Amino acid sequence: MNPHASSTLRVVDAHLPRADAADRPLIQVAVGVLLAENGQFLLTTRPEGKAYAGHWEFPGGKIETGETIEQALTRELHEELGIQITQVSLWRTEQIDYPHAWVELHFCKVTQWQGALQMKEGQQFSWQQLPVTVAPVLAGTVPVLEWLAQAQSSISNSALPTAV
Repeated sequence: MNPHASSTLRVVDAHLPRADAADRPLIQVAVGVLLAENGQFLLTTRPEGKAYAGHWEFPGGKIETGETIEQALTRELHEELGIQITQVSLWRTEQIDYPHAWVELHFCKVTQWQGALQMKEGQQFSWQQLPVTVAPVLAGTVPVLEWLAQAQSSISNSALPTAV
């Protein structure tokens, strides 16, 4: 699979009008899926003042002009969480059409970082596993939860004995 290719376009709240529908730019976003050694992953809430405030998501933010995905993610996770990522790999890309923005989310697996989590934007955080116990979950988070469930299912199935 080509991690740079978008697999699908998900439309969120399709009944709501789109902001500047005629010439909406595609906003590039770097997203960190922090994976702990125990298999849990980090979700944070969207800060007050942002669209879908209070919804749970994977942390990250806009890629600035001239930044690579990894540079943007490094900057964003330091600004939001106070950590320095030390091991990251691009995983998958997904487009989400929200009423307020059309975004291309570049999901990256983050398996190592330094520093203690600090919620610098007043957000909440929760280490989760499937099924998640926090709500509401932002639509852009759902694809990752689906991919994690598929991976978990593949691991479970590979442990099954095969017929001889």
